Amino acid sequence: METKKQKTWVIIAIIILGIIAFLIPNQIAAQTGIKRTDLQKQDLSVPGREAVQARIDFDGHSAFGKHSHPGEEVIYVLEGSLEYEVEGQAPVTLKAGEVLFIPAGVVHSARNNSNAKASELATYIVEKRKPILVLKK
Repeated sequence: METKKQKTWVIIAIIILGIIAFLIPNQIAAQTGIKRTDLQKQDLSVPGREAVQARIDFDGHSAFGKHSHPGEEVIYVLEGSLEYEVEGQAPVTLKAGEVLFIPAGVVHSARNNSNAKASELATYIVEKRKPILVLKK
């Protein structure tokens, strides 16, 4: 009977951690003029991995500070232009229709240097049940 209770608590803890992992990026973004809309989350054919897609909308002159992801990120700029700083690379400004690949664990940031709104489609290839975002100081 005791092990059944323990399993129940482990399942509850996993569910709570999963909810927190999705809420933290949205709360941080809301404070910086950035809106994140989660679009889909799907298991991949690679065991233990999933794809997560999100639309990130940047108000004029807003930025998402230094952070990393435990998996790869593929970015497609939907509208406007965004400047990306990727650790070990020169800053690059991308406009609508352009793409960027960020390897797992690499620190990076994004900034909208214009008055106009800008948006990106971010696809994350990550381990299941792990936080998608790791903030850096």
